[in-house]
This record gives sequence, C-alpha cells and structure tokens, in this order.
Amino acid sequence: MTNYCLECGGVLNYDKSLKQYTCKSCGLTFTFQQLMEDKDKTFVRNVSEEEIKKKRQKEYLKWWLSKKT
Repeated sequence: MTNYCLECGGVLNYDKSLKQYTCKSCGLTFTFQQLMEDKDKTFVRNVSEEEIKKKRQKEYLKWWLSKKT
C-alpha cells in the first residue's frame, strides 16, 4: 500500500525503528494512526458529496416533472 504525504502529496517511506512514515519530499513524519484518520475523513467527505449530488438530482427531477402537469 503506497501512502502519500498529507501536506505535499509526496511518497512516504516507513522507518521501522521509529515506527513512522517519513515524506521523501518535505521530511514530515506521520504515524500509521494519523494516516488512517486522514483517509477516514477523506472517505466521509466523498460519500457526503455523492449523497448531496444525488439529492440535488432527485430534487431537480421532482421540480421538472411538476412543471409538466
């Protein structure tokens, strides 16, 4: 599994001695927990955006059909 830096998007290397990921580009370090929390937040945002889009489509369809009768 390839991980990417939360700040710059650079590739992360895992350091076994520190038990942390280090960014090749900017040098920031992250724990596994920090990376998983960020991925969870991203997943929740994506689901929410999809739900909003579907809701808007349903509302538009309802409005459009109401004008036809």
